[in-house]
Amino acid sequence: MADTFRADHVGSLLRPESVHEARRAFREGRLDAEELRAVEDRAILDAIERQRAAGVSVYTDGEFRRTGFQNDLIEAVDGFVMPEQPAVVRVWQGPGGVPTEQGTRQVVGAKLRQVRGLTENQRGFLQEHAPGPVKMTLPSPSQFPAISFQPGVSDQFYPTRSDLLWEIAGFIKAEIAALLDAGVDYIQIDAPRYSYYVDPRWREHLRELGEDPDAMFEEAVNADNFCLEGAQRPDTTIAMHICRGNNQSKWYAEGGYEAIAERLFGSLAVDRFLLEYDTERAGTFEPLRFIPEDKMVVLGLVSSKESAVESRDYLLERIEEASGYVPVDRLALSPQCGFASTAAGNLLTEEDQWRKLELVAEVAGEVWGG
Repeated sequence: MADTFRADHVGSLLRPESVHEARRAFREGRLDAEELRAVEDRAILDAIERQRAAGVSVYTDGEFRRTGFQNDLIEAVDGFVMPEQPAVVRVWQGPGGVPTEQGTRQVVGAKLRQVRGLTENQRGFLQEHAPGPVKMTLPSPSQFPAISFQPGVSDQFYPTRSDLLWEIAGFIKAEIAALLDAGVDYIQIDAPRYSYYVDPRWREHLRELGEDPDAMFEEAVNADNFCLEGAQRPDTTIAMHICRGNNQSKWYAEGGYEAIAERLFGSLAVDRFLLEYDTERAGTFEPLRFIPEDKMVVLGLVSSKESAVESRDYLLERIEEASGYVPVDRLALSPQCGFASTAAGNLLTEEDQWRKLELVAEVAGEVWGG
């Protein structure tokens, strides 16, 4: 592990209106790919400067070239199709706790074939222009059996969700190797599906699909560790981010980490865990007692879903509370998730976003110095 990165952030940032408009123009044929990239370039350069001004420890490109946090894979691999009816309908909750049904159209409908590197159109520009260490994010392979396996469609090519999981794991493992070869400082796996295994409603849903949630959890851990084999380097930080859903300020799961903490924290081959802790949905800090002594915890105490900016005193109190389970020198601070896991982004403004990142850096400096 190369750095402690006390003022961390998950990765995605709210897309400026210039990027939204350029994307619309590209879809409508009013802008070509080169012109779209030029708009993205300018927006990324501005985001880099705003991150520098905010004082965060590591730089991302805001995921501005993606349509969603997992879509670097979907856009680099042929075989995803749009079925006639949305598949894998999930119930999203909020804002205001109002349930909303939403189905995915990112369904595996052919044998998957990688056509380019997952992040090859992103990492070079960021490395060239960032004034400090850079982070690239990748989705966990467990994301795709959950949202992209549709019986009657996907099983013609991958008989089970497990078969699809291991196919995807091969793509992720290869991309991690490419990021290491490219000298990326910080590689993060985003794994929201671990929240399925702490929420009784989602565990029951998996049983209704004919799956054993405990067996699926074990296989998800094994697949992530397969992707991370050989990735541990003295000059590279490897991290896992876990949340409970993040889509236009909505969420889909709740429950503390206790049920999965010992196995997950104790066995995943990462240097640090970025853990959502901004609401009671995440439970208490007590499961942090299972964090091994050689790993760090990034406390996701700042909400990326709401515009209200947390108080400095509240964050200091929560960090002190967490230090009862993990020594403070192995803690760091971040927002609980990205600000725009999907291109639409969460329901706050760009200025809200930057104020929150400034707060993360301010409190991190007060607690850990630097």
